[in-house]
Amino acid sequence: MHVLSIVGHSDTGKTTLTERLTDRFSDRGRVGTVKHIDCEPTLDTEGKDTARHRAAGAVQTYGIGDDEWFATGDTSELDLHEALERLGERCDYALVEGYSDLALPTVVLGEYDVDRGEVLARPSHGEEADIEAIVDALEATEPYETLSSLVAKVKRSPDEVYSGAIATFTGRVRAKEGPDDERTEKLEFEKYDEVAEQKMAEIREELEKRDGVYEVRMHHKTGVVEAGEDIVFVVVLAGHRGEAFETVEDGINRLKEIVPLFKKEVTVDEEFWAHEQ
Repeated sequence: MHVLSIVGHSDTGKTTLTERLTDRFSDRGRVGTVKHIDCEPTLDTEGKDTARHRAAGAVQTYGIGDDEWFATGDTSELDLHEALERLGERCDYALVEGYSDLALPTVVLGEYDVDRGEVLARPSHGEEADIEAIVDALEATEPYETLSSLVAKVKRSPDEVYSGAIATFTGRVRAKEGPDDERTEKLEFEKYDEVAEQKMAEIREELEKRDGVYEVRMHHKTGVVEAGEDIVFVVVLAGHRGEAFETVEDGINRLKEIVPLFKKEVTVDEEFWAHEQ
């Protein structure tokens, strides 16, 4: 799933741009939206903007405030990352309106400052944005994947009917090696895009040739990943648990061995590239 953040001051046309992009991306796949709200969610709030998202073609919408959220009347707890995880299970695109501190591809409307995320465009108003340029720029970015989105993808395999097991691996940013270790605040990953993607495709193809293995999905994040956040996922759809467990372990080992990824570690006292240590 590709995710785009849309930010700007009031009256710069954030919802207008969300509508325009929802309509355009709906030609390519399923679109979900998330709207940040700075007041208590009410029926009037829900009807004003997220209804506009749905009318433009969004298949699922969320409105999220500081303490509450709404989505078709549900009142349980939800935050932005959980909303994106849910959207990732069924959507090809997600548009996030009104969050300015996300490390996501971003369209900035008007005179507005952002500290994180790759800025794809800076139109003065949502009505003046070049939609085709934004679509092309977003398609060139790295997809937003979660463990649940990858599991959902392998479940859509045509061979799913033969499967009795799904095994997964999730790698996280470890804050400490032990009680006396200095805390790791974040990791930063860089990769040779074309080479890395080629190597991961080769691993996937190699693993899927095994007897009883029907689908393999792998994803490694790039950029800044904070302590406690997920870094890498491997998901295997297989006939039995034995093939699934073995393939998931081989998958992460092969990824670490041959995919060209460079890691910078930032602790409370220093920062360094792991390959230089």
